Amino acid sequence: MISLRAISDPVYREPAKASAVNRFFLRFIRDKRDLPFVHLTIRITLVLGTLAVLLYMPFITGWWWGILAAAYLVFNNFIFKGPFGLMLHCTSHRAFFRKEYDIMNHYLPWVLGPLFGQTPETYYSHHIGMHHPENNLPEDESSTMRFQRDSIRGFGAYLGSFLFAGIYHLASYFVRKKRKKLLVRSVRGEFLFVAFCVGMSFVNWPATLVVFIIPFVISRIVMMLGNWAQHAFVCAEDPGNPYKNSITCINTKYNHKCWNDGYHISHHIKPSMHWTEHPNYFRSTIQEYISNDAIVFDGIHFLHVWAYLMGKRYDLLARHFVNIGDKYTSEEEVVAFLKGRTRRIAA
Repeated sequence: MISLRAISDPVYREPAKASAVNRFFLRFIRDKRDLPFVHLTIRITLVLGTLAVLLYMPFITGWWWGILAAAYLVFNNFIFKGPFGLMLHCTSHRAFFRKEYDIMNHYLPWVLGPLFGQTPETYYSHHIGMHHPENNLPEDESSTMRFQRDSIRGFGAYLGSFLFAGIYHLASYFVRKKRKKLLVRSVRGEFLFVAFCVGMSFVNWPATLVVFIIPFVISRIVMMLGNWAQHAFVCAEDPGNPYKNSITCINTKYNHKCWNDGYHISHHIKPSMHWTEHPNYFRSTIQEYISNDAIVFDGIHFLHVWAYLMGKRYDLLARHFVNIGDKYTSEEEVVAFLKGRTRRIAA
């Protein structure tokens, strides 16, 4: 375990002077702090959009096609997937473009999203319409509570349920809650994506597999892996408390690449907080983290947390555990505490 140290995660710093290009884009977006999203959107459009079109061209075959397919999968899954997914997350909570340019808010979920296997508006419906209101409690169809959260078998059951019945469970939730608009948005987006992939498979099956289907499968796995890690440590006595059902990961390159996504506790406390505000908020409210026995890791992110849990490497988790409030005197105490938070909780 380690003591709390200086935080290196990104915060907003006003540039001395905005370039002409940035001044142009500032006319359209709601928050100047989201300018990095504009630049990321342009890069994805130019790189993935171009590669996707080329893969469908009938005159590109053989080795050239294979090289382009490999490049597409690398850019999609290893360079852009994380930043895009968390940009989609941030812009689901806080509209990207100004009201008078609202039509542009559909570009990420409807145009770029499918390239990453994000079916249009199902992410918004699931995350904003269900996950946050239910806060990982039993009514949340993506809740981790009923699973042993350091178990590969438990994660396999969790993932399988989402992969093969996720849209059914989400639709059932909206039916129960009588939220017709979100029901329509989620089901429409899912089935339009499937129908589109079926249609494009008749045009070019290999290209459709690379451009849409493989990213879809990977995205579903990564999303559930992330949610599992974010809500792996749950206090059975107070499971609805964000300090006790979520974690925070600080001082990691992941936060620079994925818009401070490691601050999951504060995100559940204030879902609409801008991504640049989380490090300072964490520091200013540290006493709440201490009082609520919150779990904070330093130097690792959710993929590490998931991998260490699957390997039952509590020693590695304890090594990165931040001993806020100096409550623990040994790593053995930390390990016992963490194990207590991963036990299955009956609904």
